[in-house]
Amino acid sequence: MSDDGRKFDIEALKDPTDYNIVSDNLGDIAQFVVEKYEFENNSTLSEDKRREAVVRIRGDLWSKMEEFNNQRKGLLEKSFGLADQKIGEIVKGNA
Repeated sequence: MSDDGRKFDIEALKDPTDYNIVSDNLGDIAQFVVEKYEFENNSTLSEDKRREAVVRIRGDLWSKMEEFNNQRKGLLEKSFGLADQKIGEIVKGNA
């Protein structure tokens, strides 16, 4: 936050994440884990069980991605605080 009370809107920053690629990756991970389970257990899941597993795993992975995105926003906010502090030091000749 600046001295005049203005605050940078973190949401205004472009998100560097391509969520189409993330979605594809999460789907690939879920599919791989199901296939790995089948291979390691020498079994074949029914189509319904496979579909359920992929959907639920993918959902849990999306939840984790949302957590990561919130952490990213927190890091950006800290970055702006540090930058605010640094510009003050530079202007005052303390840096």
